[in-house]
Amino acid sequence: MRKLIYSFGVSLDGFIAGPGGTIDWGMPDEELHRFHNDEVRASGIQLYGRRLYETMTYWETAEDDPALSEVAREFARIWKATPKLVFSKTLENVEGNSTLVKGDPVEEVAKLKQEPGKDLAVGGAGLASSLVAAGLVDEYRLFVYPVILGAGTPYFPPLDQRINLELLETRTFGSRVVYVRYRTT
Repeated sequence: MRKLIYSFGVSLDGFIAGPGGTIDWGMPDEELHRFHNDEVRASGIQLYGRRLYETMTYWETAEDDPALSEVAREFARIWKATPKLVFSKTLENVEGNSTLVKGDPVEEVAKLKQEPGKDLAVGGAGLASSLVAAGLVDEYRLFVYPVILGAGTPYFPPLDQRINLELLETRTFGSRVVYVRYRTT
C-alpha cells in the first residue's frame, strides 16, 4: 500500500504562504534544494490542486533559462519526469507529464493508496486540507523556516478531531530551516 505524504515549507507560525500568497521567504538554498530534489525523485506521483500546479508549470520550461543553477536544472528534469495528477474543476487541460482529474480527490486518492507503487506526495493547502480531514495523510514533512508571517495560508486545515503523530526524523539545514517528519499513529 502506498503512503500519502504532505510536504511543504512552513513559517514558524504555521503558514505555507503569507498574506497575498507571498512565498519569497521560502526559497531554498542549494543544500535544501538538493534535499527537495531527492524527495521528489522518491515519489511515485505528485498530487496538485489548480493553484499550485499553475505555479509549478514554471518547471516545464525552466531549463531554457541560462541563469538557472545546476541543482534547479536537476529539479526541472525530475519534476518533468514525475507523473502528476492535477485536481481541478476549472482547468480544461494540463501539460507535460500531468493528468487532469475532475473527480472527488478523497475518493481518487483513497483508490491510489491501495494500488502498488511508490508513495504519493500532495502539495498545496487546498487539496491537502481535504485529504488531511479525510484521514488519508500518512506522513507530514514540514520545512520550518525561521520567519513569522502573522497571517496567510495555513499548513493545516481546521480539524474536528486531533491527529496523533510520531516523530520520525529531524534535521537542521545550514540555512536554519528545520525539517521535521512525522507519521500518523
